Amino acid sequence: MTALNQLTLTEAREGLAKREFTAVELTESYVSAMGEARTLNAYVVETAEKALAMAAKSDERIQSGEAGKLEGLPIGVKDMFCTEGVRTTAGSNILGEFVPPYESTVTSQLWRDGAVMLGKLNNDEFAMGSSNETSALGPVVSPWRREGDSAPLVPGGSSGGSAAAVAAYLCAGATGTDTGGSIRQPAAFTGTVGIKPTYGRCSRFGIIAYASSLDQAGPFARTVNDAAVLLRSMAGYDVKDSTSVNRAVPDYEDAVGASVKGKKIGIPREYRLEGLDPEIAGMWEEGAQWLRDAGAEVVDISLPHTKYALPAYYIVAPAEASSNLARYDGVRYGVRVPGRDVVEMYENTRAAGFGPEVRRRIMIGTYVLSAGYYDAYYVKAQKVRTLIKRDFDDVFALGVDAVLAPATPSPAFGIGEKSHADPVEMYLQDIFTVTVNLAGLPGISVPAGFSGKNLPLGLQLIGRPFEEETLFSLAQVIEDAAGRFPVEDLWWKA
Repeated sequence: MTALNQLTLTEAREGLAKREFTAVELTESYVSAMGEARTLNAYVVETAEKALAMAAKSDERIQSGEAGKLEGLPIGVKDMFCTEGVRTTAGSNILGEFVPPYESTVTSQLWRDGAVMLGKLNNDEFAMGSSNETSALGPVVSPWRREGDSAPLVPGGSSGGSAAAVAAYLCAGATGTDTGGSIRQPAAFTGTVGIKPTYGRCSRFGIIAYASSLDQAGPFARTVNDAAVLLRSMAGYDVKDSTSVNRAVPDYEDAVGASVKGKKIGIPREYRLEGLDPEIAGMWEEGAQWLRDAGAEVVDISLPHTKYALPAYYIVAPAEASSNLARYDGVRYGVRVPGRDVVEMYENTRAAGFGPEVRRRIMIGTYVLSAGYYDAYYVKAQKVRTLIKRDFDDVFALGVDAVLAPATPSPAFGIGEKSHADPVEMYLQDIFTVTVNLAGLPGISVPAGFSGKNLPLGLQLIGRPFEEETLFSLAQVIEDAAGRFPVEDLWWKA
């Protein structure tokens, strides 16, 4: 019999509905698994007592016929989401032991629908990173390993804890945030499904800000259907977020398995980078063939300003981060390092509280916003951003329903393998994902193949604004053709 924590979220939901097991039993299975997997460092706060109390309440509602859409399903929460009464750090020392007095809208909607909170998941500091190595609470270790090699691998970032926990059966699903690929890249690295919805589809209230015009919440799950179930609860209008869109939320699960016959899928020629990993290129072509076999039409398209996306992103995002992170000064909350006067206290607190990558991005952002460089860098990057969005608009105007591309330029790499002395090497991990955030579009990463070293590889589907349903139907075709990618070697339990 499959262990309860290895059921998909959909299977667990069905088992609870049929009274095959209780929510408490399901939660106990996850709590036990979490205790055996601490070497992965996926969780930074475990809330076992709270989870079991929530599960007991879920069992009461199931018994009385008042079950919510996620009743009794154990979920992990990225540490960028404020959780009332539970420590929230954003992976940074500067927040210290900060305990929010309020709940983020996204997590409150999960609890409203009956989900059970297992704890807070590790992430790159303030979501700035592509490997989960910048967290002040230590790197997350991927549950995957290269064939014949025990070297620890990164799970991707910044939502590395969420991706690793879902892949390692430490939660039925998890929340993530995506500013430049921080859901889709780790999903690809860990053989899980991750969707970044359209900007404005999920409320940002209560999510610790990195770059406000780019940040968007989304779910991690083990299957496309599981991701659809989670997104339905996470999405929705919120009067507390001025960027939230007042638009009805469909039942995304209805789109899973829908016919894709007649859908037009674009293959952007600009994504065929010189020196692209042959394994990635081969998987991309195979994915296109799977969609053709399902009745979709695959066409070549051009997104001419793609080559400017990465430099534009690494101007816009640090500029917004420089502004957002100015609030961490040691005065109102978090860590305070004393000084001889208030200015020195600010300097000491921020120097001690922020890690090297966060300091680097704050300094870049401050520089491009400064009087002498604002027009030369920031204004120009915003103009490029408009052109990138226009590229997608033009393609969609030609009848293209979605764009198919790789999610990452490589499989997962080892912890410490990328040089932190050269940050550009790490920034290149985002090359296929940042355009989606700059244009505010939805994108989903779905497992589609394996590397020669038996590591998962992911394909990305990019859709029209607020047409996540199309992405779920197309992603299901890929999942059906490629199969699921479960971690089978539970080496961390040895």
